[in-house]
Amino acid sequence: MPWITESAMSQKLKFLEDVENKTDTFSGLCRKYNISRTLGYRYLARFKQKGYEGLAAEDRTPHYCPHQTPKHIEKVIIDTRLQYPEWGARKLHRIITLDHPRIHLPALSTITTILKRNHLIDKEESMKRQALGRFEKEAPNELWQMDFKGYFSLTTKARCYPLTILDDHSRYSIAIKALGNEQGKPVMRYLELIFREFGLPLQINVDNGNPWGNSQGARHTYVTVWLLRLGIEVTHSRVRHPQTNGKLERFHRTLKREVIKKNTFDDFEQAQKAFDEWQPIYNSRRPHEALDMKVPAQYYQRSSITFPDKLPVIEYDAKDTVRQVRGNGHIGFQGRDFAIGEAFSGFKVALKPSDQDGYFLVYFGKNIIKRISFSRRG
Repeated sequence: MPWITESAMSQKLKFLEDVENKTDTFSGLCRKYNISRTLGYRYLARFKQKGYEGLAAEDRTPHYCPHQTPKHIEKVIIDTRLQYPEWGARKLHRIITLDHPRIHLPALSTITTILKRNHLIDKEESMKRQALGRFEKEAPNELWQMDFKGYFSLTTKARCYPLTILDDHSRYSIAIKALGNEQGKPVMRYLELIFREFGLPLQINVDNGNPWGNSQGARHTYVTVWLLRLGIEVTHSRVRHPQTNGKLERFHRTLKREVIKKNTFDDFEQAQKAFDEWQPIYNSRRPHEALDMKVPAQYYQRSSITFPDKLPVIEYDAKDTVRQVRGNGHIGFQGRDFAIGEAFSGFKVALKPSDQDGYFLVYFGKNIIKRISFSRRG
């Protein structure tokens, strides 16, 4: 229960009692009582040194200031922060303005001061914000960023791997799915549902891990081949450069802070329920600084490219040099053997000369999947 609704002394004693009984970790109890770790340790030290007198000493500050924000406005600020405990002054100002248009809010610095005074914000939190300019696509569905957020453990010790998809232009959360592994078939089944609901993007950027790459350096798997057949361009982040999917990495940090770290899940259903409840808040409620404090839903719209009933047939021009990829992922061309990738086994690819002498481009449909050279054995 927040401290503003009970006497401060009563809440301090309850906090210290829970610390003594170890009902949770120290950090967990600080979150439960809406205080910083620094303040929690201060209460603990004062109580050990001076007992109840040490705690009471902190309650002797004046309770009224003629220039202070009216209590009913301060209460709205505090209640909103308690509802969204990870939001800073700018987001709180935006959402309170929308929810309570008749309230005249104080400056952002005053809101931050109110949060600090009520122990709802750490000093580090108010100093860490930094404006970053980022590139983004011009329209929704031009590019989706897709990846697995690092796994977390359920109470059963099973691992949960959240699969997430974010629209690059709007930062709209397309999908958050609690999966039990990073295997391709569950991903494809889920992606089909997503494509039927949201339509197809022009491009999806992924990293180099499962199920869209592997430790041997393969750039394509049967999942990415399936995406290419749907007409979606597949690109990969640079190796060891997760910032290529920077918006999604930032989204993962928010998801972890606002959902995963604050909950304990017994099974995948509980985790999915928490994701499903939080996602609309992120898309339609939570102001985004990179969107001028608007929400992603104001910038996103469904793709006009629909999911096909049948996968399109890969066709090439009559003038193209076409080869069928063998079971080992190789093709023969001009008396040489070239590795194309086992993911393309059984499919046909086309070879076209590049602008650079001695090099050919290998196409799968309209997508360049490899460049081969006759300058060395390949």
